[in-house]
Amino acid sequence: MKSLGKVVVLITAFSVLTRLLGFLFRIFLSRTIGAEAIGIYQVASSVFMIFVTIVSSGLPLIISRMTASYRVKKDKVNMARLVTSSLFLSLSISIVLCGFVLLCRGVFEKIFTDDACIMVLIALLPGVVFSAVYSVYRGALWGKDNYFALCLSELFEQVVRIIIFVVILGASFTVISSAMSLAWSMTIACLCSAIFVIILFFVYGGKMGKPAKLAFEVLKKATPITGVRLAGSLLMPLLAIIIPLRLVAVGYTESQAMSLYGIAFGMTYPLLFIPSTLIGSLAMALIPDIAMAKENENLGYIQERIQSSIFFSILVSFAIVPVFIALGENLGLFFYNNAMSGTLLSLSAWIMVPMGITNITSAILNSVGLEMKSFINYFIGSIGMIISAWVLPSFMGINAFAWGLGICTAVTSILNCLMIKRKLKVKTGAIKPLAKLTFVCLISTAITSFLGRILFLYVNNFFVLLIAGVVEVLSFVLLCEVFDVFHLKGYFVTIKSSFFKKKVKNSTKI
Repeated sequence: MKSLGKVVVLITAFSVLTRLLGFLFRIFLSRTIGAEAIGIYQVASSVFMIFVTIVSSGLPLIISRMTASYRVKKDKVNMARLVTSSLFLSLSISIVLCGFVLLCRGVFEKIFTDDACIMVLIALLPGVVFSAVYSVYRGALWGKDNYFALCLSELFEQVVRIIIFVVILGASFTVISSAMSLAWSMTIACLCSAIFVIILFFVYGGKMGKPAKLAFEVLKKATPITGVRLAGSLLMPLLAIIIPLRLVAVGYTESQAMSLYGIAFGMTYPLLFIPSTLIGSLAMALIPDIAMAKENENLGYIQERIQSSIFFSILVSFAIVPVFIALGENLGLFFYNNAMSGTLLSLSAWIMVPMGITNITSAILNSVGLEMKSFINYFIGSIGMIISAWVLPSFMGINAFAWGLGICTAVTSILNCLMIKRKLKVKTGAIKPLAKLTFVCLISTAITSFLGRILFLYVNNFFVLLIAGVVEVLSFVLLCEVFDVFHLKGYFVTIKSSFFKKKVKNSTKI
């Protein structure tokens, strides 16, 4: 098994680069094709993304887990059969979804407010089929620890999409043609990435086998995971209806309600996912890693991986909380020129902690075949979020959004930890670091807040964020030493030892 730390660094580096390109691409779109064309594409894309979620969320994870198990058994025959069987399954599902849209075109035309949306959706449909193919080979590469190929394929898709769109855009003169260009660039990018990942699969020694009955096993295991992702995709549109409705009911105008929701969801909410980039990289590397350890019945290794991963997710989340609480308003003004978004960010920063624990514990449950339990836990947490979104606006206005999300992730994370302890007989070790890091966070927040307020009187906002942010990092690390959360000396010794071994190994080769 590859070093988990190196894998996390690799995945994180590619993930940051891919997301950065996507962010810059969105800025380019807003300045070239305008809000109306983007709006038409987004409406059609919302349906497209639901279909992509169905064909490419649960399948890669289950294929990776089963591939890892077959690797332990050195069962190359079933590894090959798994790819072929899963390919037939994913293609069948994607074709049914595309056929559903074409047969029910009249229904979709009535749902969409703009007639151009159905044209854009139809242009996107081939991308569903290509994504189905991509997801199968992606899962196979994932299960064989080919993370470089996996990350490269995702980056390749983003680059191809941007290039294709820029080329096609030259022939776009109207709003509809611009939206269609965006749709075709996505479809062509999906095709190119599917071809690219197939090539990588065979380059890395992948093989196809005769179709077997494995497709039903894959479908059974993938359905709960797909259900969680699909529920997450549908939950946000539901909240987009409930929260503004409840805000209007307590006295806000429709314009005020939509504006507040837009600030919360469009500005504040994305920033809360910053720790998820790093935690998601760990979760991705963890699934085949734990699956192989489970197949080998290496319980000691599993316990060490679970405890260290949960600790890592808590530490990463807490490290960012003081910055958001203390400098939330400054961040809102800096990024969006909107103080309200910063105020909401300060009030909702704590959500990142249960959110991080939920991400990593869900990955752990999925890696050991408890995907149905993970789905049930998420469903229970989602019910709490919907109830909160309906009840809490009467007492706290738009802050109900933050508390609803917090309650959802807190409930899910607690249920996941209890499930890990009960089913795997493993202590998560989450309580002690949570208690210590809460004290560290409070002190670091007070230091950062005090410094930020002083600096704001003398320097501009950029330097306030820069100086106070650096001080927050330093104070957080030093306080972690004081409260015995971790010790930097130990990490330096490990890095030095690793570097020395590598140097000796290289000199021996010479």
